Amino acid sequence: MITSRTWVLMAISFGVIAAFFVLREHWTHVLGLAPYLLLMACPLMHLFHGHSGHEGHHHHDREDRKP
Repeated sequence: MITSRTWVLMAISFGVIAAFFVLREHWTHVLGLAPYLLLMACPLMHLFHGHSGHEGHHHHDREDRKP
């Protein structure tokens, strides 16, 4: 009997193989989109990252200063 883990591994394997063949045939188109993907990464990182990472360092400093 095939378990759900096997189905997931088969789906991931199929996706990797399909992505390989699609990228192989359309590599120039993908490279043409690379600058736009890089520009889109900046606002998306700011949107999803938030500011909790910056505040986390300050909280540790304040806790260390307590007597």
